[in-house]
Amino acid sequence: MLLPVNVTLGAVLAVLLVVAATVVALAHLGPPRRTVVAGVRAAVQLAAVSLVIGWVVDAVPLLLAFLFLMYAVAVRTSGRRITPGPGWWWTGVPIAAGVAPVVLALLLTGLVPVRGIALIPVTGILIGGALTATVLAGRRALDELEQRRGEVEAGLALGLTERDARLEVARTPASDALLPGLDQTRTVGLVTLPGAFVGMLLGGASPVEAGAVQLFVLVALMAVQAVAVAVVLELVARGLLRRPARDEGPCRDGEGIA
Repeated sequence: MLLPVNVTLGAVLAVLLVVAATVVALAHLGPPRRTVVAGVRAAVQLAAVSLVIGWVVDAVPLLLAFLFLMYAVAVRTSGRRITPGPGWWWTGVPIAAGVAPVVLALLLTGLVPVRGIALIPVTGILIGGALTATVLAGRRALDELEQRRGEVEAGLALGLTERDARLEVARTPASDALLPGLDQTRTVGLVTLPGAFVGMLLGGASPVEAGAVQLFVLVALMAVQAVAVAVVLELVARGLLRRPARDEGPCRDGEGIA
């Protein structure tokens, strides 16, 4: 066991959470309450999930319901992070477009069995990667369109369609969402040993088996995130994923986030 589950672990986690919140407050990086709430929520949710997974691993209907719950939470979180206005649920499209084909391919090829102990962690990793890429791409694209509104209007004046004018402005900023995944893949084994690799080793797998699993995870994540970013960019360009106009009400960052 890498970490013993005891009072010492709880105390260390509490101290680290206080340190994180204090630094956020002193450096004016945002409300420290968000850091504390995130840490407490993580503890409660992981405790609950640990119990639930024991029930769903051998029951396919419960397994599918749990996977849908993971997807629904990701959609709500990413949508509310990008925009508090109408249409936030469109973020379900890029997440599903990226994750569903990969998971289906894994099931059809038999690489991942229809068992919760295998399907839940793999799907969770892919949904998490799609969520991150969707949020980063959506926020960067919409931020850029707000700041460079004049360039969009200039493109329209030159005869571009509204979609094409928005794409010209938003494409490069949205593509920045791929950088974290690319950097992680390029530096794996040199800078960090990701969780899948370490987890396999702790579970008794050989280094070669652990490396193969980690390579699969990284490559699958790149595919999922590339699809998610491309779909987000298209939704933003078509005006389906947008922020409310100023006369539609206030737009506070993070409002309503799950």
